[in-house]
Amino acid sequence: MTHLLIPAAGVGRRMGSDRNKLLLPLLNESILAWTLKAAEAAAAITWIGLICQPGDRDEFKDILSQLALHTTVHFIQGGDTRQESVYNGLQALPDEAHHVLIHDGARCLATPDLFNRCAQEVQTYPGLIAAIPVKDTIKVVNENLEIQDTPDRRRLWAAQTPQGFEVATLKACHDRGRREGWQVTDDAALFEKCQLQVHIVPGEDTNLKVTTPIDLTIASFVLNHRDRQS
Repeated sequence: MTHLLIPAAGVGRRMGSDRNKLLLPLLNESILAWTLKAAEAAAAITWIGLICQPGDRDEFKDILSQLALHTTVHFIQGGDTRQESVYNGLQALPDEAHHVLIHDGARCLATPDLFNRCAQEVQTYPGLIAAIPVKDTIKVVNENLEIQDTPDRRRLWAAQTPQGFEVATLKACHDRGRREGWQVTDDAALFEKCQLQVHIVPGEDTNLKVTTPIDLTIASFVLNHRDRQS
């Protein structure tokens, strides 16, 4: 039994949108709908918490009414940052939740297989992330756009979601982060700051995060290709 939290409380600044980007259309559905359908199709996911702002809740409910999912989706108050939103989500988990997956709502191309693999692995590892090896050569630059270093890309992986954790351990990391004023962009970083090991689960090349208009075009291509293969 695996619980899933979907942070969906952001806005679409880089998308150039005046509303939550998860409401934007992608083929015949919203971005959020594609994310929810993949989670619903994953046999390991038995509980879904959608972390959002009150202003988006009615439109999210409309999306859910059209999807008619078998898994109940629980609405959770979002925070000012992703970190605050996940903290709120952790507090809203039922008492029986021992393991949780956290998946960005904008990663709408993640497959049910990826959810299931992460749910299986989190039974063994207290912390994990889906990730893929970096293909490009990465440069470290300073504020003047001057190259300072070229890391060995054989040791570089691009982080994705889902990320999975033992609930009690992640709660403790979030509590410490709040006490010490840590600001992080994903939950694995909290684990790292607490000197806890995070395992890698091979992710998917198509599991991109829809952030800019070009990402929507790529996502449409991927979904159309999957449809032709099914």
